[in-house]
Amino acid sequence: MVAGNSKTAPASRTATMCACRLTPAPRRPARPLPAAFQSSQAASIQPSASSVPLPSASSSRMSTTWAASPVKPTASNTGNKADIAGGRLLIMTLSSAAMRRREAVVSLARAGGMAAASAGLGYWLSRRSHRPSERVAAVFSARDHRVPDEARFPKMVVVRGGDPRRILRRAIEELGGIGRFIAPGEVVVIKPNASWDRTPEQAANTNPLVVAEMVKLCRQAGAKRIIVTDVTINEARRCFQRSGIGEAASSEGAEVILPEARFLRRVDLGGTALGAWPVLEPFLLCDKIINLPVAKHHSLTGVTLGLKNWYGILGGNRTRLHQRIHESLADLAAFMLPTLTVIDGYRVLLRNGPGGGNLSDTALEQTVAAGTDPVALDAWAAKTWWRMEAKQLPYLNLAAQRGLGTPDFEKLNSKTIDL
Repeated sequence: MVAGNSKTAPASRTATMCACRLTPAPRRPARPLPAAFQSSQAASIQPSASSVPLPSASSSRMSTTWAASPVKPTASNTGNKADIAGGRLLIMTLSSAAMRRREAVVSLARAGGMAAASAGLGYWLSRRSHRPSERVAAVFSARDHRVPDEARFPKMVVVRGGDPRRILRRAIEELGGIGRFIAPGEVVVIKPNASWDRTPEQAANTNPLVVAEMVKLCRQAGAKRIIVTDVTINEARRCFQRSGIGEAASSEGAEVILPEARFLRRVDLGGTALGAWPVLEPFLLCDKIINLPVAKHHSLTGVTLGLKNWYGILGGNRTRLHQRIHESLADLAAFMLPTLTVIDGYRVLLRNGPGGGNLSDTALEQTVAAGTDPVALDAWAAKTWWRMEAKQLPYLNLAAQRGLGTPDFEKLNSKTIDL
């Protein structure tokens, strides 16, 4: 059953720095994650931290390898040209034993050499380098990955009552299809919430089947590279393993990037609360970004949905954001403007978030809400599952004041579907 602008009654419910060398680096033996990173939480990594690949044991389900392949920036990514105009970007990925132990890919973004040095994008990757390269804060420039609005398509679609893959696929179809958002040859970053060392049933992370289906859709659209990444709160490798996100994304052909100090770049976020801050580099180098949060309660902000999910693009001491949390979230939302936002409400963490842990705090809602207005989507989810009005969420009002969307989701061209 389909309705416009209102809900209907349910019928049921992913090389070394070299300014002059442009050929791919030779294949190298596998190098596990640095021991310094393995013993720390990703949320505390700093862009100046020491990090050297050292031998260590790897998981039986996930392994990390180093390899090399050339990647060129796409023509459509003109807004971020300064970020990708030179040097080489080392990307660390995961592969699964269940996926026939395919080698993970370390991809190289390359172009001119001098631009890399001036933009501070080089990595000191030799064994002798015990420090990531120092990066000067860049001039503020919002990352605008949005696509034009089209009146014939709704700005928000809610689909309920089916398995995770099916409801996501239907939501994207109703928005105009994945081809409206992703063009062949583009580099796409998918940002799930993978913060916690929790199982899918505990609803602290994005459902892995939702992530897998989104990767599949992007691949079908012809994306050149699909990257799935998040700066986690618990130890990153365990988060991606136990949540199922790492294996699910890899199985559909995505690169799963673990956060590591050398992948951070200090950027001027240009906010009222946030200035220069270390940002995970894939978010600065891609053509399109899909924000894929899970719907959860949050002890500080009330809820954590799409706008709060941008917390996971940052390294550094993120607890500092809590001092001015609502201004910080609005700053992040103004800096990172996504192509598409999809709120995973298949299983919702209603209480004791954001980490959760008790199944009694979750509810099986079998819902996905997707669209191009992130403020409206957050407002809809807050009201649907927590009966919270937008005025109770200061960060939403601040985002609306900056023109990032509307909390009045009921006035939008929207559609609700019960399968």
